[in-house]
Amino acid sequence: MTDTLRPVDNAVTEAPDSPQTLKRSIGVVGGTLLTLSCVTPASTLFVVVPDLFGTLGTATALTIAIGSLLCIAVAFCYSELGTLIPSAGGEYAMVSTMAGRLAGWLVFVLSLLVVMIVPPVISMGTADYLAPIVHLDPAMTGAGVMLLATLAGLLDLRANAWITGIFLVLEVIAAGVVAVLGFSHSHRGVASLTSLQVADTGGHTTTVTAMLVVSGLAIALFVTQGFSTAVYLSEELEDPRRNVARTVLATLAISTVVILVPVAAITMGATDLKTLTGGDISSMVTAWSNSAVGTFVSLCVALAIINAGIVMVIQNSRVLFASARDKAWPNPVNSGLSRLGRFGSPWVATLAVGVPGALLCFVNLDTLYGVTGVSVTGMYLLVAIAALLSRRGHHKHTPAWRMPLWPAMPVLLIVVLAYILTQQETAYLLWTGGITAAATLYWAFYLHPRKNTHWVVSIPEDVTPR
Repeated sequence: MTDTLRPVDNAVTEAPDSPQTLKRSIGVVGGTLLTLSCVTPASTLFVVVPDLFGTLGTATALTIAIGSLLCIAVAFCYSELGTLIPSAGGEYAMVSTMAGRLAGWLVFVLSLLVVMIVPPVISMGTADYLAPIVHLDPAMTGAGVMLLATLAGLLDLRANAWITGIFLVLEVIAAGVVAVLGFSHSHRGVASLTSLQVADTGGHTTTVTAMLVVSGLAIALFVTQGFSTAVYLSEELEDPRRNVARTVLATLAISTVVILVPVAAITMGATDLKTLTGGDISSMVTAWSNSAVGTFVSLCVALAIINAGIVMVIQNSRVLFASARDKAWPNPVNSGLSRLGRFGSPWVATLAVGVPGALLCFVNLDTLYGVTGVSVTGMYLLVAIAALLSRRGHHKHTPAWRMPLWPAMPVLLIVVLAYILTQQETAYLLWTGGITAAATLYWAFYLHPRKNTHWVVSIPEDVTPR
C-alpha cells in the first residue's frame, strides 16, 4: 500500500501494438454541448433542485451559489489535470498518475458509483413530465429512456453532439421561461434569497441552520457536477492542451447561470413558503401562466432528461473503456470492454452501462441520492489532492493549462470538502465507505499483486498542440 500517494512510475504512452485509442473528432463547441448536456440544467432544475427546496427552502439559491463557487476551484483542478493527462479515464487517470494507483482506483470506484446511479434516477423522472400528455409507469419509462440512450451512445460522437445540442437548446428555453415567469410574478424581494426559511411538515416557518446549508452542499456540488465530463472527452477533443480547460470552465459558467437564475426566480415567485418547500415547479409554472405553457415546459424537461441519459451513457462508457484498456479487470472482461465499434464508440462498454441502468430503474434508489452526494464530494477531494501534487517532477515543466493561486486553491478545497464530508448523514457515509472498503480489498488481493500487468494507466500519445 506504500504507493498510495506516489506518482505512477509505469504510466505509459501508447506503442503501435497497444490497445486502440478513441479518435479526436470534436472541438470546444461540440465538447461544450456534450458536457452541458451532461450537466443537463433543466432536468437538474426540475428533478434535483425540488429536493433541495424541501430541506432548504429559501436558502436553496444561496446553497447552490456557494456550491458553484466551490466548483470554480474544482474546475481549476480538473482543467490543469485534464490538460496534463488527457485520457478517457478522467479522474482516475489523473489521480493515478499524480497521487498513486490506489488513490486512482478509489476515485474510479467513486466515479463509477456516481455514473451508474445518476442516469436511471434521473430517467425515472421522465414519466412525471410526460404526464400532461400520457400517464406512464416511472420505472418502465426510465428503462425505456436508458435503452434509447444506449442506442444513441453507439453512434459517432460528432453525431451525438448535434443530437444533444438540439435538445440542450430546448431545455435552456424551458429554464428561461421558468425564470421569466418567476421574476414577473415575484411575491417577495431579493432579500428572501438569504432569509434562510423553510416550511415544516405542519406548514409552519422554521429557520434553516448554517449546518443544514453545509450538509446541503454535497447535493449542491452534484447540481453542476457534469462539467467534469470534459475530461472524460479529452481523448476525443482536438488540441486537448487548450480545449479541455476551455470546455470545463465554459460549461461551469453556463450551467451555473442556467440553473441558479431560475432557482432565484422560483424562490421569489412562489406564492408562499409552503408552496416553495413543496418544490412542485410544474404546478408553479402553470399557476403563473396557463396549462399550455406548463405542458410545453414539462415536455422540454422530458427531452432534457432523455438528453442527459444519452450523454451520461456516452461518458460512462468511456470510463469503462479506459478502465479495461488499463487492465482493471480479469483479461476476458478487459478484452470485451475495450472493443470499438464501426462508429468508433466502445460498444461493449456502452451496453455494459446502458442495460444495467435500465434494470436499476426497477430498484428503489431514493437513499442513493445521499450516497451520490458523498461520492461526488470524496471524488472532488481526491482530485484536489492530485492537483496539489501536479507540479512535481517532469509534470512541472509539461505544457499545460495552469490554475491561478496554486497551491492555495487545492489546499483550501481539500479543507472545505473534508469538512463537508463530516456533515453528511452517517448512513450515507457508511454505504460509501463500505463500497470503497470492498474496492480496496479488490485492489489489495487482485490488482496490487499484478501491478506490472494490471491497472497500468495509459496516456494517449497524441496530446501535443496542433
